[in-house]
Amino acid sequence: MNSSLSSPPQHVGIAGLGTIGRALARALDQGELPGLKLGAVAVRDPSTAQDWMRTHLSQVVDCVDFEALAARNQWVVECAPSKLLRAIAEPALRHGRKLVTLSAGALLDAPDLVDLARSHGGQIIVPTGALLGLDAVCAAREGTIHSVTMVTRKPIAGLQGAPLLLEQGIDISDLKEPLCVYRGSARGAARGFPANVNVAVALSLAGIGADRTEVQVWADPTVTRNTHSIEVDADSASFRMTIENIPSENPKTGRITALSLIACLKKVNAPLRVGS
Repeated sequence: MNSSLSSPPQHVGIAGLGTIGRALARALDQGELPGLKLGAVAVRDPSTAQDWMRTHLSQVVDCVDFEALAARNQWVVECAPSKLLRAIAEPALRHGRKLVTLSAGALLDAPDLVDLARSHGGQIIVPTGALLGLDAVCAAREGTIHSVTMVTRKPIAGLQGAPLLLEQGIDISDLKEPLCVYRGSARGAARGFPANVNVAVALSLAGIGADRTEVQVWADPTVTRNTHSIEVDADSASFRMTIENIPSENPKTGRITALSLIACLKKVNAPLRVGS
């Protein structure tokens, strides 16, 4: 008998029950991820979370703190504001858990989390998210990558309130034409736009690092989708790719981000796995 079918399901704890966390909770509740089961959630407002679960899920799971989330679940999925990454990640990795994080940008300021994972047998997993082509970038890295450039264009609503815009007093509310609001490294983009360019950090982690990956961020009133174009020049291949993501109810997040997370977890027990 296949051991994956006879083994009890592994529990998944979700930190954050916003747009992405709710999509994952529904998928787990509906049995769309074989071998995985929703175990608990960690949220800021337990009463609101419980009300939502009663309405949308077949069962209401416990609302716990980050420590209990790590202790009770083999998988911890971070769908929270990036400033909470360390608080979520440290207990999960100390327990040797699989940590799936969407806050790739916050990892740049927390390299010690990788050491923590290594020393306790844990693992940090960054899904593809709203980008494309990370498999090709990872493959190219096994040779020599000469350059990686990413250009992000977002509707105005998707960039409103970004720290860099507030710090520099850049008002994009009445833009009539595209404006480049940032040009520099992926590291700088992550600090200036923590809710917008986790994709740039994921790209840099897959490739040549956050300081060598070049990023442009455009506020563009002419687009309705979050658009990312990447260009890679390597000794094995040169390629250009563009993806236009339809925003979710949260304009800073594309619908495909939640689907990417679900696809990532589906690979855990899949009898056929496509892509590296």
